[in-house]
Amino acid sequence: MNPVTFLRNVSKEMKKVSWPTGKELFRYTIVTVLTVAFTAIFFGLVDFGISELLNLFF
Repeated sequence: MNPVTFLRNVSKEMKKVSWPTGKELFRYTIVTVLTVAFTAIFFGLVDFGISELLNLFF
């Protein structure tokens, strides 16, 4: 497949995409940021706990 045909097909497919509304996009962004923050805090606390346990024994 040559690049021109590929780009035409991409253009056709992009027209079929159902894009989220602004309100949905905002909601999805908030959920993503909160999930990343929760995961970072959780693994930070687990790491801190394991480090403290290792410091007690070694």
